[in-house]
Amino acid sequence: MSFLRSLCPRRHKLRRNDETEKKMLTLLTNKLHQEKRYYTISRNNRNLKDRPMEKKKTDMLVVTPHPDDAEFGVAGTAAKWTRQGKIVVYVVCTNGDKGTEDYNIKPEQLAKIREKEQLAATELLGVKEVVFLRHPDQSLEDTPEFRKEIVRLIRTYKPEIVVTSAPYRRYIWHRDHRIVGQVTLDAVFPYSRDVWAYPELLDEGLEPHKVREVWLWASDDVNFRSDITETFDLKLKALQCHKSQIKEPFASEMEKWLCERAKDMAEGEKFKLAEGFHRAEIWW
Repeated sequence: MSFLRSLCPRRHKLRRNDETEKKMLTLLTNKLHQEKRYYTISRNNRNLKDRPMEKKKTDMLVVTPHPDDAEFGVAGTAAKWTRQGKIVVYVVCTNGDKGTEDYNIKPEQLAKIREKEQLAATELLGVKEVVFLRHPDQSLEDTPEFRKEIVRLIRTYKPEIVVTSAPYRRYIWHRDHRIVGQVTLDAVFPYSRDVWAYPELLDEGLEPHKVREVWLWASDDVNFRSDITETFDLKLKALQCHKSQIKEPFASEMEKWLCERAKDMAEGEKFKLAEGFHRAEIWW
């Protein structure tokens, strides 16, 4: 399978000889950890920025439970949109530090690995900004504090569309996926819209924002199919970047499985390959 044999592009690195930038990066990272602020990668200027309050206008905000989930759910569509010049931003809610069967790797090591893998994947897809909330894996709860984090990001990036994991998938479903989906839906409506929801955000200069649509991947009730015929190869390569997760024997069958899934999702459409979502328009 060619996509499994191919190498991922080099991950985002600082300029090798720029000692000043390295020192600034270290100081900033320490500051973010101390203040529990967002850790944001921006490829517009190839540097870390502590700027969660900066107002933006984003076409698509992807809120994903773990590193690699969005690649399964929406990567083909994200790549298509960035090719069209649209702005896509990722929000990764957990650090994925429990996603292993290897007793020899510590959670803190795995979290660093998975963050680098996510950056490699998003660079392939043309995603310019990735926000890591760095919650521990399997720890998410539907709390006002977590909801406020997502509301803050929605008001910051002002997306037309928010994409996230379907919270209502029946029976077996990762708890973090359910929680992220539900919290994101609530954050979109009504909390991001309403003036007096989290009024302290007004003091930060974050005005209410009305999201136009929500797309849910892995839904049991698909009503919208996105054509990814031209970007399916990028979806596969982005998934391949998650080397800590995509291993044998699953890796050998993944291309075939994903291709069949994308073909089935496009059945009856005018295109060959698709990602499926439950799409909800917000009119009020």
